[in-house]
Amino acid sequence: MDPTDIQTVYNYQSSSWSQGNHYPVLFPVMKPTPEPPNSPTPMIKGKKLKLPDRLGSLVVGFDDKDDDSRGSGSALDFGEELEIIQPNGFRSDRESETDGEDDEVQQEATVKKKMEVLDEELEHHGRHPRHQKDGSSHISVMKTIEDDEKRSDIEYEISQKVINLEKLQRIVSTGLPEGGNLRPTVWKLLLGYLPPYRDLWEKELVENRQKYAKLKEELLLTPSELARIKEEAFQSNGHNNADDSTDGPLIRHHISQEDHPLSLGKASVWHQYFEHMEIAEQIDRDLQRTHPEMKFFSGETSFGRRHRESMRNILLLFSKLNPAIRYVQGMNEVLAPIYYVFSTDIDVQNASNAEADSFACFVRLLSDSVDHFCQQLDNSSVGILSTISRLAELLKANDEELWRHLEFTTKVKPQYYAFRWITLLLTQEFDLQSILRIWDSLLSNPFGVQEMLQRVCCSMLLCVKTRLLSGDFAANLRLLQHYPDIDIEHLLKVAQELSPDTSSYRLSL
Repeated sequence: MDPTDIQTVYNYQSSSWSQGNHYPVLFPVMKPTPEPPNSPTPMIKGKKLKLPDRLGSLVVGFDDKDDDSRGSGSALDFGEELEIIQPNGFRSDRESETDGEDDEVQQEATVKKKMEVLDEELEHHGRHPRHQKDGSSHISVMKTIEDDEKRSDIEYEISQKVINLEKLQRIVSTGLPEGGNLRPTVWKLLLGYLPPYRDLWEKELVENRQKYAKLKEELLLTPSELARIKEEAFQSNGHNNADDSTDGPLIRHHISQEDHPLSLGKASVWHQYFEHMEIAEQIDRDLQRTHPEMKFFSGETSFGRRHRESMRNILLLFSKLNPAIRYVQGMNEVLAPIYYVFSTDIDVQNASNAEADSFACFVRLLSDSVDHFCQQLDNSSVGILSTISRLAELLKANDEELWRHLEFTTKVKPQYYAFRWITLLLTQEFDLQSILRIWDSLLSNPFGVQEMLQRVCCSMLLCVKTRLLSGDFAANLRLLQHYPDIDIEHLLKVAQELSPDTSSYRLSL
């Protein structure tokens, strides 16, 4: 495998997914009218009704072809009443319908109220109301009930003195419901930022936020600002005992070679400062391109600039603390979902500390994949090439036909598309709301983020198999580098159903 293949051009691609609506099926139900005296044959609106000898003759347009006396008309008059048959119930007579009318009205009102509440929550999070997006005012009642139950289960779990992380992972793996402000707290728990013991939360948060503030003070200040702070501390500690009233020459401070702004030595604080300023400029350029469709990140208001400044601090601090890796283009995309979730926390205190919390969780998230950003480790067992090889093995185990078509027929090597998928955790392949849903499954996976990421990447290939098998090199490369819109729930369902024994970390030699 040619290492130069790794140099994949980052292309931003947004996509979205839509959820279909399920409607009850309309069937004509024949409601018998009272039979006239001495009439052996049932009647409907004055017409004789032939009792069917098969089910098909009850459906409009599925008349018995052997019936010579059917005429040109239908068995039902135009305008005749049609009844909605629900899957689990049938109306036997008019009386049962009348008795249930009040229940239906009440149920319809309940559903409408839930729709209004859900639309308000969607608008609050910057998304279009469901009836506007889908072009219909209908919504799955079962889905709403399921979300309510899931929200209650999660709220119960995180309210316990000791959180059962395994149970929480199991619930969150199917996605966090909209509303309830659950994601900030749940993600902090899943990433290990918050301990499972609820009584320790406040103490851990205070300590971690203070540590972050100290790191910013030590590493993000200019050398001149740092020297001024040290001088003030020196004077406040009483080391300068000279009598202010005594006249005399000013004290000349010695400036070492390392403290001189023009020093080119690697140990010079000024040399290091200017070196990191180049990285800061790259970070600024990348932040301008982070989700440009969202004013939260790219807006020129004070609101948008404040968010970019916070993200800049996080990425620059990470770069200084990790000199072997520093900042790599694309890390801004990985940080964006974390920072967005924590900044939109309805808890004011938590939202005001989103920068500190995001830094800690960003470091934890990259802890098991940071080697993917280190070029010197590309060919090692923990490098990006090894991870891509495991993805190819997973695809081969689940669909050898598709694997052979990509590998040998069209020669679309996995590093051409999977490098970006894996290193950036799919953040450039989908819109932000879809990313949040995918990350619910990534972070809640008991075997780690990378294991579930491999599954999702393999699922992405399987879900477009038909198009890939019919495409050539150019078409397939374009398709995988600009992944199409897809139902995210279906994508994750396919990923979950992959056999566990095929996702073992076995290097392809």
